[in-house]
Amino acid sequence: MLFDSLIQLSFSYFATIAFGLFINVPRKALNLSGISGACGWMTYWFAMQFNINSIPANFLGGLAVGLAGLVMSQHKRIPSTIFNIPGLVPLVPGASAYQALIMLLSGEFMDANEKLFSVLMVGGAIAMGYVVSQLISEQYFRYRRNRVLSKHDLQNLDGDSVKPE
Repeated sequence: MLFDSLIQLSFSYFATIAFGLFINVPRKALNLSGISGACGWMTYWFAMQFNINSIPANFLGGLAVGLAGLVMSQHKRIPSTIFNIPGLVPLVPGASAYQALIMLLSGEFMDANEKLFSVLMVGGAIAMGYVVSQLISEQYFRYRRNRVLSKHDLQNLDGDSVKPE
């Protein structure tokens, strides 16, 4: 199990970095985008190891990539899409889409429909996980901003009173 985990971790990390190089991710963000992709893939892989269906597992993977990208974007002060786009690549069901296309071209329409529906469901689960991570980050930053504003309001009420002239 440990050896399998290390293989999954290393290949997802290097695949994400390779795609990041392909789309010209800045060099200072390349390592963290690899970590983002590895984080998402390992979340998916561990969910599958615990016998969770592929759709919720992909949702969790997309959520992990989105949250990791947001944390890394705060750390590096660059947009989160720099980390999220390459990070989502290991989760994309490319082989299943290819198989659906082959089935469609060979005339196996019922099997192709099934496979295509599965691909669309997995893609939708990844997208929903990413969207939920964005919603979580918005709520967190709104809470943080309101907390900071309320501290300033209390300080202004205590120490700053307007003196009449």
